[in-house]
Amino acid sequence: GAFADAALDRAFSNSQLNDLDRRLVTELVYGSVRRMRSIDFIIDKLATKKSSQQPPELRTILHLGLYQLEYLNQIPPSAAVNTTVQLAKENGFSGLSSFVNGLLRQYIRLTDNDLNPLTVTNYKSTVERLGILHSFPEWLVNLWIEQIGETETEQLCEWFNQSPTIDLRINPLKSSIAQIEAAFKSQNISTSRIPNLPQALRLNGSIGAIQNLPGYSEGWWTIQDSSAQLVTHLLGPQPGETIIDACAAPGGKTTHSAELMQDEGTIYACDKTASRLKKLKENADRLQMKSIKIHTGDSRHFSEFVNLADRVLLDAPCSGLGTLHRRADARWRHTPENIQQQSQLQSELLANAATFVK
Repeated sequence: GAFADAALDRAFSNSQLNDLDRRLVTELVYGSVRRMRSIDFIIDKLATKKSSQQPPELRTILHLGLYQLEYLNQIPPSAAVNTTVQLAKENGFSGLSSFVNGLLRQYIRLTDNDLNPLTVTNYKSTVERLGILHSFPEWLVNLWIEQIGETETEQLCEWFNQSPTIDLRINPLKSSIAQIEAAFKSQNISTSRIPNLPQALRLNGSIGAIQNLPGYSEGWWTIQDSSAQLVTHLLGPQPGETIIDACAAPGGKTTHSAELMQDEGTIYACDKTASRLKKLKENADRLQMKSIKIHTGDSRHFSEFVNLADRVLLDAPCSGLGTLHRRADARWRHTPENIQQQSQLQSELLANAATFVK
């Protein structure tokens, strides 16, 4: 029931793993959650009991093993099988360890003979094929096909299954893009600039723990996806203005506004979730910003803000279906119904936030 990223952060906070092992754990967790439908399909084809009938923890163990065999090429198949069998034994499934061993080895034999169940199956429809092959719920595949056609839907599915890039936004109040490029280069970390985004740097390759990177504790930069960086440039906040960020947490666009205003003026950062605002405050403190004022509560009920702001940013709660490559479990959390509910909330937030502009 937890969000994959939050659960993983919690597990890492109690572990002594080195950077290399953390990367592998992250890949295995996000990957097997992302590819759940494809892997369940393989289990359903090879086992007498359907994946949904397997004990939940055994199913997870099978997911980890099959994920390595199907999607990772840096792990030798024999190692993937042995560690998965070992996991079964260590987690109370000693009696089923030969079943785990047999299923994984059967899968290896099939793929060695070009008989991978994912590719040799005659699917009933394009929607079923794309949904199983790329691991998406069918209602979503259906929606995309209606909107953009089959070819682009397949490209979109492939894109959402790639690991996301990590983009930084340079804090020009504390540093410069050239200074940060030099600091990363001195630690053999490759970066590249992103066209049309003056504060953006993309990290290339593996980088280890974020907080150990040069300039993190000094507040020289923050992590923010390049597409999200565009938004605050469109808002165009100016020094001395009053800005309201109506759904601010975790604060990427709030702190970006403060940078573009040279930290002069006032930004009211509103959110109804106090715990998420805490993260915003930590980020603002790390970046050493004074212009941000935290405001806890629902932006639909802030009468004190009417006619107050020069500019208002409303990053309304949304499905997040445009960022599925960043959120491994999001594809399984949504239904057409909860997207309908969100659209109702969005229109209420919009109507109210519009009254905040002078």
